[in-house]
Amino acid sequence: MTEPERTPPAAGALPPLPLFGLLRAPREILLGVGQRAAVPRAVLRHGTRATVVTDPRLGADPALRDLVDGLRAAGVEVDVFDQALPEVPVDQVEEATRQARAHAADVVVGFGGGSCLDLAKVVALCLAHGGRPQDYYGENRVPGPVVPVVAVPTTAGTGSEVTPVAVLADPERTMKIGISSPHLIPAAAVCDPELTVSCPPGVSAAAGADALVHCLEAYTAVRRPPTPDLSTDRVFVGKGELTDAFALLGIRQAAAHLARACSHPDDLAARSGMMLAALAGGLAFGTAGTAAAHALQYPVGGLTHTPHGIGVGTLIPYVMAFNLPARTAELAEVGRALSSGVPGGTPAAAREGRDDGDGSDDTTRAHAAVTAVADLLASVGIPRTLDALGMPEDRLAWAAHEAMSARRLVENNPRPLDEAAALSILRAAHRGDLSPAGPVEQHDDAAHDDAVPTGARPSPSRGVA
Repeated sequence: MTEPERTPPAAGALPPLPLFGLLRAPREILLGVGQRAAVPRAVLRHGTRATVVTDPRLGADPALRDLVDGLRAAGVEVDVFDQALPEVPVDQVEEATRQARAHAADVVVGFGGGSCLDLAKVVALCLAHGGRPQDYYGENRVPGPVVPVVAVPTTAGTGSEVTPVAVLADPERTMKIGISSPHLIPAAAVCDPELTVSCPPGVSAAAGADALVHCLEAYTAVRRPPTPDLSTDRVFVGKGELTDAFALLGIRQAAAHLARACSHPDDLAARSGMMLAALAGGLAFGTAGTAAAHALQYPVGGLTHTPHGIGVGTLIPYVMAFNLPARTAELAEVGRALSSGVPGGTPAAAREGRDDGDGSDDTTRAHAAVTAVADLLASVGIPRTLDALGMPEDRLAWAAHEAMSARRLVENNPRPLDEAAALSILRAAHRGDLSPAGPVEQHDDAAHDDAVPTGARPSPSRGVA
């Protein structure tokens, strides 16, 4: 039975029944300028022998030296693995785990961008349970708690510091593969905006686009019936009241601060706003999940060799246009959030209630939100089209086919997504067509999983789980 479409409540109103919310998060989250000084205390809550996982560039950064010195001054025995690579090659997990095991690490500190944090999480998994990363591919295959992780992000984008997923690159797979389990959520996240000041504009733009897309896809994700086993059967359960709140917070922060953080890297107010946007996005999608933009980016990114954030940022306006018939009210609310976050905007008008009962105003606002997201991302250098990204037109059908292997992302999209629909999004994104995507075939929710065509359900062994 399909759940009736639910209109987001006006600001200050109670959500409609049945109320449902689920939020998975670290035991401790610290956010603010200078909070990196609290890392030693956070580590000592969990252990006294730490392996710090970072990359070669950060390994030579004074900020890492200060972190290590602070840990040692607090009495923590420290070992540093500073060879983390982008995309986290699966064989590197085994190398880092061997080093951490030789150190007898009882806590792992991830220091860096999403790849460093993901590597730290999988090292903690393998330390606790043995085996190889391949043993845990997919959802809910981690048998129990892992070695505690303290995550210290140095970019404002991935949200990995608070999420239950780590993504790896396996040469035996055509796309990146995920390990998803609530046990992977770090024990503590220490989010200090000062650590992002050294990020160049291009990195800041890609990371910020990723954060915004996390919020947008979490807020517009499928809404599943709140059955008693939902939270145990699935890592990513779809949208709910708690994830919606964080998603809208992140959208407002990105609207207010993304452009400024890229154009004025030393502006700590802008950097703080984007760190909050990334954190909120991680809390939102870490429970609700992401959807079509992420599914499509994996093959597109693999072919164009472009950063993840650039790819999802290019795709998201076209995914929003496709999903608009199924998420008109939510996208209208996105428009309000974008407007309320823009300096000089009109928050009161942005938050006003609907003017009539036929939804026409929401439809107008929803279309405006699609354009506003495209314009915001273009303002920081995100390509407007897949053509500009370097995606060959003759590989679009291949990408649509490959995207179908990202089963959990496909099933989390609010509008049924089969290979033909994926190809239509990719073609629109290639030519820059943000026109309406036509009437919705079926609203989501209770019936959505059954509505995904058979061709959209390949074996999860092929791609991102």
